[in-house]
Formats: sequence, structure tokens, C-alpha cells
Amino acid sequence: MLYIIIPVFNRWAFTRACLDSLRQQTMPDFRVIVVDDGSTDGTGERLRQDYPEVEVVDGNGQLYWTAGVNAGIRQALAHGADRILTLNNDVVAAPDFVERMLYWAKRQPTALLGPLELDAHSRRPIFGGEVFSWVTHTPRSLLDSLSPDDQQGLHPVTYLPGRGLLIPAAVFAAIGLFDEKRLPHYLADYDFTSVARRKGFPVYINYDAHLLTYPEESGQEQTRRQRSLRGYYQHLFGIRGGGNLRNFTHFALKNCPAPLVPLFLLNGYARRLTGYFLRG
Repeated sequence: MLYIIIPVFNRWAFTRACLDSLRQQTMPDFRVIVVDDGSTDGTGERLRQDYPEVEVVDGNGQLYWTAGVNAGIRQALAHGADRILTLNNDVVAAPDFVERMLYWAKRQPTALLGPLELDAHSRRPIFGGEVFSWVTHTPRSLLDSLSPDDQQGLHPVTYLPGRGLLIPAAVFAAIGLFDEKRLPHYLADYDFTSVARRKGFPVYINYDAHLLTYPEESGQEQTRRQRSLRGYYQHLFGIRGGGNLRNFTHFALKNCPAPLVPLFLLNGYARRLTGYFLRG
């Protein structure tokens, strides 16, 4: 049985749209667990009233993304889940999203799969997987390198985000859950999929499955929207900071090839210290 795990904190309108899209799936053979991490906008009450098919796990307001996802995964595995799909609440699944993910999961039963992401407003593809160079510290976007005819089916990637990530239960048995101790919010998904890949589990982007996302709603974009010294500090040191230096260091030490670690760290620190003000 597939279990879909959605961590939430407030933003009920997004959660409702996400759950409504799951109700409209062409293949409804799955169950949903929402981890409500102390929402103050009535999310918990509305979930129980309007979506009785959804199992709600309550948090204490301090779980953040990684511990929230892990709480849902533990519950799902206890129920006997054989596949887990982590999903952010600010996404909308295409009607055949689950069907297209499971189609390829049955053909690649040990693989981790992520969907092609489209901008929810323009329907333009905005993320189609990356192949990362540890030497140059740069990703190669498959959207840019694949021809239109090749933008279908599965393509191997270095890592995947967690906002639509399908994971076989066997992966958790082999490598454990997401690293909530060292990576409480950002990079936990990239770390998890990178570790899984090195342990022999293929990691693919699935161009046949589509997920609508709102890139302007990400924590990183909101932090940069009004640049300030306080925002800069949060960017570098806050739990929700996209440039968190501590998190980046942990990610690098765990995943970068050992001979490249010093150069990779220096490159990464420079990008994070300057990128907050340089990015448009």
C-alpha cells in the first residue's frame, strides 16, 4: 500500500487544494497522513471535519520539515506501507500523478522517483531533475540538456527534492529515515536521496508524472523578498534558512567525495555568504 505523507504548518488554503487534487486521482489506491505541526489557523479541525479519510498526526510546533516527514513515515511503516510518497502541502497533483508514479515504480521497484514540476500559474516546466558536479559545484538541468522528444519516461539524477518523492519501504530499512538531527529542514531530501543512490538505489526523475508547484511560496524566496540584515542572518543560520551554513557543512561532509571536500566547502560558503544579496 502506498502512503502519502504531507507535513503542514498553517496555510490551510494550500493544504485543501493539495488534498482535493489527491481526491481526484485516477488511481485512488493510497492513504494519506498529514502531520500537522501545531498549526494555529484551524488546520487540524478542518482536516478532521472535511477530510475524514486523512489520518492526522499532531506535532508540537517544532518538527519542521524533516522531523514532520519522519513522524508520518514512522506511522505509515507501522501500518505496513510498502511505498512512501512525501508531498509538500503547497503543490497540486495532476489527476494521473499517482498512476504515473506507480507505473514506473512497478518497473523500477527499488528506485526513488520524483515528478516533473510545473509552475502552477503558467504550467511551464520549472524543475526536471539535475546532475550535479562536485568539482564545479554546479548542477546541470535536464530540462536544458534534454531534447523535447527525450523529455519523457525516467532519467537518472544526482538527488531529488522531497515535495513529490516516491520511496520504496526497503530504502528506509537500508539507510534509515531522513536526517532530522543534522538537517532539520533544508537539504534533508537531497541528502536522503544522495545516500540512497550511493547505497545502490536508483534515483530518477519521472517526466511522465506532473506536479504543480508555487516556487514563490518557498521559504528561501520569502526570505529574499525583503532583504535585510535580519533576513541575511536567518538565511545563514536560521533553521528555515536556505543558505544555512551548518546544514550545508553536514551535507557536504556526508555526500561530497572526500578529496573534493575542502574545495567544495570553500565554494559553498562563498556562494552562501554572497548569494543572498546577489540573487534577483
